[in-house]
Parts: sequence; C-alpha cells; structure tokens
Amino acid sequence: MEENQLVLGVGTRLQHTQFGPGVIVGVKYAVYIISFIHHGIKEIDKTDDKLEEIIAENVSAEVETVSAVEKSLLKILRQWSDVTELVPLGDKWIGGTMLLQGADKTLKPKEIPVEDFFHKIVMLRDRLRVLEQNINSHKKLSDEDKVNMQQYITRCYGSLTTFNVLFKNKEQWFVGEKSGKED
Repeated sequence: MEENQLVLGVGTRLQHTQFGPGVIVGVKYAVYIISFIHHGIKEIDKTDDKLEEIIAENVSAEVETVSAVEKSLLKILRQWSDVTELVPLGDKWIGGTMLLQGADKTLKPKEIPVEDFFHKIVMLRDRLRVLEQNINSHKKLSDEDKVNMQQYITRCYGSLTTFNVLFKNKEQWFVGEKSGKED
C-alpha cells in the first residue's frame, strides 16, 4: 500500500467486478472486510484493482484503530445527531420553488422552496447511511440477513436517483445497483 493512499472507512459502498455491490464493514491494515450482496462477507486486499468506490465514507489517511468505547460513542452520536456533511444544492435551484399542482386546477397549488425539499432529501440519504452502518455492524444479525437488508437499502438509493439533478456535486449523488435497469 502506498504511504499517502487514503483508507476507505466503514460504510463505504463499492462495486467489485467479481463479487458485485458491497459495503465495507471493517478495516484492517491491508484488507477491507466487505459485505457483498450476493457473496456474503469477504476480506479484499486494499489494493485490489477490481474494487470501485461508489460512495466513500469515513475516509482517512491512516489505518483506523477504534476501541470498543469509541465505537459505542460513535454509534450514539450517529443515532442521535442530525449533524450532516455540507451538501450544496445545484446553483440553478438556489432560490427556486417547487410547485405541486393537482389535476383539479381550481385547487390552490402547493409551493415548496427547493432548498427545503433538498434538505429533506439529504437528511433521508444520511439516515439511510446510518441505517446501513447499523445493519452492517449489528452483532445478532447473520451475514445473510445483513446482505438481504443491504439489498433493500441499495434499491432505496436507486429509487432516489431521480433527485440527483438537485445536487451540485456528482460525488454526492444517490447510486443504486449497476444493472442498467431503473427501479
């Protein structure tokens, strides 16, 4: 591993050309422990060229060593905190309004500021990520149960790709399964 190479963290969604979609559930010195949707949990070398990062999480420049106390604290903070990363709205939407007009034109349409709607979408994305992390780190769920639940979360991300048009930065987009079909 190169000295300055970034280490992807737990919760990173990725694609492997042999094993398909997965999520990093653990990080060791030279390997990622990845829960693959169709192949269960496998240890994959960090330098494996078959890995493609989709949504990076908890990226660091060094190997993470987190004690049980730190893990518990991080879990509590994720569950009870609404602190989110700064996710900018696309410039063309700033100050914009969404207009929901029913089929009956005599009814007043509902106006929603795009910023408010976008904030709700970002919060939904962040809560899905926390749910994903909690599932992957759950001690009582079997690997098969984790993979089955992960499939539904991936499908949720796929269903939300419609809203990618609102994001300023492509790396913050929703990404579902890469099968070529829409959910």
